[in-house]
Amino acid sequence: MTVVGPFGVSVRDQALEADVQTGLAAVEAGLLDATKSDVPFITEAAQHLVRAGGKRFRPLLVMLASQFGDPYAPGVVPAAVVVELTHLATLYHDDVMDEAEVRRGVDSANARWGNSVAVLTGDFLFARASHILADLGPEAVRIQAEAFERLVTGQILETAGPRDGRDPVAHYLDVLGGKTGSLVAVSCRFGAMTSGADESVVDILTQYGERLGVAFQLADDVLDIASDSHESGKVPGTDLREGIPTLPVLLLRAQAEAHGRPDDLALVELLDGDLADDARLSEALRRLRAHPALEQARRDTVRYAQEARATLTPLPEGYAKSALIELCDAVVHRAG
Repeated sequence: MTVVGPFGVSVRDQALEADVQTGLAAVEAGLLDATKSDVPFITEAAQHLVRAGGKRFRPLLVMLASQFGDPYAPGVVPAAVVVELTHLATLYHDDVMDEAEVRRGVDSANARWGNSVAVLTGDFLFARASHILADLGPEAVRIQAEAFERLVTGQILETAGPRDGRDPVAHYLDVLGGKTGSLVAVSCRFGAMTSGADESVVDILTQYGERLGVAFQLADDVLDIASDSHESGKVPGTDLREGIPTLPVLLLRAQAEAHGRPDDLALVELLDGDLADDARLSEALRRLRAHPALEQARRDTVRYAQEARATLTPLPEGYAKSALIELCDAVVHRAG
């Protein structure tokens, strides 16, 4: 059994393993090629996060989805490069919005070169993704444009917050569907579509990706509170300290508003205070870890992962389907 991709997902077939590893290596080369510029400084900035590494979660999904058609079709690797370039571009922009100082274990682009360079580098990556996308045909361009619109809409909705009278939890799940689910869904869709898979298979894998993407982000929400290690790729409590709304906190606030229990109200007050102080942050984490809201967030994560898994039922049995199922199980394990 050989381990590939994020979360230690295993591939139990040598041919599939070879296809996935070869494909991901080609994607890595494609990313470096796509981020080259005649201007050395642009190359340095554009390759900053490429060379920092990452899970390559979206390219992995492209490779696995392509197994339901012809995984050697010429559009598969370029499609994987497109989705990863798009994802990387959003990270440059997100770090500016969040005033982040570190990304993937290195200085964020905005910390290193300033906000203007970071934003423009993200734009450069979007441009390079569009250039590659044009060779995949007008349908691929339309799909990417729709996904990008959803992604930006999700980001705007997150920034604006829920409108008056809207359930903050429902609003947050809509945000995640746009910010995360949309591009993960496109990864699966492009992999199936560029490989020539049947339209019914393309639709199934698109639905799978949408649900898996939301589950993936919800697992990160749980890990930010529950993890004692760096399982999530960042120090536990990072989102709390930065005031970023996550599902466990939103569930806590909903319970505090609905029932007015003194302990819940006191915890909300603690979260609304200054969590730059390590002692206050540790206390907030300790109390949240013992609160029912965290377990509810875990259950919601499991539900989305199970829905993703259930969408795969009509697909033919095989190693590719097994690997996609294992991704669902891995997301649940992260949140456990």
